[in-house]
Order: sequence, then C-alpha cells, then structure tokens
Amino acid sequence: MRSYIPATREEQARMLESMGLSSMEELLRDIPQGVRLNRPLDLPEGRSEAEVLRALRGYAAENHTERPMFRGAGAYRHFIPAIVDALTERGEFLTAYTPYQPEMSQGMLQAIFEYQTLIARLCGMDASNASVYDGATAAAEAMLMCRDSTRRKKMLVSLSLHPDVLAVLRTYAPCAGVELVEIPLENGVTDVRAVAEHAEGAAGLIAPSPNYFGLLEDTAALAQAIHAARGLMVSYVNPIAMGICKKPGALGADIAVGDGQPLGLPLSWGGPYVGFMAVKQRYLRNLPGRIVGETVDDAGLRAYVLTLQAREQHIRREKATSNICSNQSLCAIRAALYLTAMGPEGLRETAESCLQKAHYAAEGICSLHGMRLRYSGPFFHEFVVDSDRPAAQIDEALREMGIVGGLPLDAHGILYCVTEMNTRREIDALVRGLEVIA
Repeated sequence: MRSYIPATREEQARMLESMGLSSMEELLRDIPQGVRLNRPLDLPEGRSEAEVLRALRGYAAENHTERPMFRGAGAYRHFIPAIVDALTERGEFLTAYTPYQPEMSQGMLQAIFEYQTLIARLCGMDASNASVYDGATAAAEAMLMCRDSTRRKKMLVSLSLHPDVLAVLRTYAPCAGVELVEIPLENGVTDVRAVAEHAEGAAGLIAPSPNYFGLLEDTAALAQAIHAARGLMVSYVNPIAMGICKKPGALGADIAVGDGQPLGLPLSWGGPYVGFMAVKQRYLRNLPGRIVGETVDDAGLRAYVLTLQAREQHIRREKATSNICSNQSLCAIRAALYLTAMGPEGLRETAESCLQKAHYAAEGICSLHGMRLRYSGPFFHEFVVDSDRPAAQIDEALREMGIVGGLPLDAHGILYCVTEMNTRREIDALVRGLEVIA
C-alpha cells in the first residue's frame, strides 16, 4: 500500500501521452500566465504519520471540552446518548450519500422518514422535509415559502432572531426580490404592535421563541397579528425547549424552523449541523428540498420513496422551490436517534433541567453587587446579565479561572447559557468567580 498521491509522475506521463501531449505545461497552455500561481505552494515539508498524529492530538487538546462552560448563543452542549454515536458510525449510515433517486435504499429512506415524523410531532405540524443545511438556511427557505405561498414580496423579521440568522436573511432577500422589514424589540422581545403596524401586504413574519436573548416570546399574539393581514407565521424554535413549551403548531405558526444541533450533534467547532422545517399540510408542496413518503409496492408491502423533490435539479429551475440540493442525511439521522433514545419523557426532563439550572444560575449571579438581569421576561436556558464591569474583562478573568463564561454582547452585557450538562458545583464555581471579579 503506497502513500496517497493523486497521480504519480509515471501516471501523469501516461495520461499526457494518451492525450498526445508532451508536458503539463502544454496541457495548461490555455490558462493565462496572469492567473497562474507560478511558484510552489507555501506549505511545510511533509511529515511522518507519527508527527501528524502528534500535531493533531495537540490541536485536540486545545479544545477544552471538560471545562465548565456557560456559553450557547446558537450552539449548545447537551448530553448525547451512546446509542447515537454507536449507530450513526455504522457504515450503512456513515458512508451513504444524500439520497437523490426515488429508488434509494429502503433503509436510508426509512431512517429519513422517521426523522421527518419526529420533527413534525416535535413541532406540532403535519409534515417535515428531509432537512436543510442549518437553522439559518431553514429560516431563509421559510421566507421564500411565504413569498411563493402568498405572492407577496414583503417579509417581516424580528430583531430578536440570532444575528447569524438575520445576516443570512439579509443576504437572501435582495436576490429573491424580497423587501425585509425588521421589527424592533420591546423589553427584549418582538414588539407585537410594530408587527400589526407593518403587517399589511406582508408575506409573513419570522420570529423566534426562545429568542437570541433566551426570552420566551408570545408566539400566539404574533401569529394573530400577522394572520390578521393574511400573512404567514414562521416560528424559529429551539428543539430542546419543545420538551416543555407549547408546540409552534398549537400557537398558530404555519411554519416551524430551527437548528437541530441540540438533538444529538456535538459542537464540533461549528458544524456540520442540520436545519429542520415543518409545516401545516396546505404548505407541503412549497417545502424546499426533498420529502420521503410511505407507500406500498405492487405486492402490497410497505415501501418508502422520495415523494416530492421540487428542487432545481429535477424541475425547471424557475419553478423550483429552492436551490438547496442536499439534505443533511447523517445529521438528520443523529437527530432522529437522539429523539428516539430520549423519548418524550427524556426530552421533557432535559428541558426542565435546563430551565431550573438556568434560573438557579441567574439568581446566584444577580445576587452579586453590580450585576442584574437586562430583561424581566420569562426565559428558558439563556439570559443576559448587565454588569458594572466591562464584559470583556469579565470574560477574560473567567477564562483565567478555567471557566468558559457567557458570550459578551456589548460593553457591559453578557449572554449566559446553562444546560443539563452544567452541574450545581460548576454553577456555584461560576458565581464565586464572578463575585471575586465584581
């Protein structure tokens, strides 16, 4: 077995000979000199396998996963049952590519069908697609669904959405001919009166709950305000919070989206993650990507098939619901396995643990001199604390104590996150550390 080399010199020579060429330079003659590198790549010399492993272990050691961590802001550390890794590392799942053809293997199609079923139930909706890239692209695709379903080109978006989600929406909108109207906040949550003021002629509203600041929004009131103008309600949700919160479908949402990272996906330096989308039945044909359906074969046996694929590779591009061509199959299967392993009771217990520990931490932190909650509304497992001390100084001081603190939002505000993974001892250590700093 030889080391991996894309093509040996002998193989290159045979390739050039078969093409009637004498050199690589002759092969590249049509490429202008001005766009060529014309120098060796700025890379270090090759290393032995032992040296590479040593370097990689050094990089891995810098990822302090065992430190007490109180940072979320869209990517959360949750317990992952061992069965999730054990099953998704099987070759049948790990090496399989995203399904393209209706006759894709029944095992893969069934796994995705189970994912769709679980997501639809989690959100209180009628149907789900087979997933998209992440929560931000799910929100952008929901915006396009609203545009196409209502034939309107104005979209309301709450400023309580995650900044990265807002950035993706702002990127999509001009290219999709959509006018974004950003709804201001009132005490950290979406201003319902502002929604009512701008709802006329709007295709819909995208608002989160819990929002970026951890606060629970009045989704029912927001849905009522946008429905009064015949627009659609898109609820951006945290799937773990669904263990104890009312489902978006029960609160009047027409479309529910979010990032499935909390469902069995590790932080992994920011990805890959999985975006979920669930809808009411009447919007099923506007869902982007692909949908696996259950049917029967000619022998009357249960079978699974790619039912809808309204994407630009299958139909005329201008009629496609989306340019997203792949679903996150492996990540979606991890989410399905996580939900199956946890069950409704396990998901509820996880959500309750997050809620209770977050409130315990907030009470301890805000008992300290010069620290106070920025917003008074109910929150799930994240909350913003304002301090008399600069946020950057607090963050640096906690790091020196071996604690990953909350995310500094501005000069004096920090967004803290507490999940079921944070022990009481860790929370008490955080409070003691902040007391020293304060």
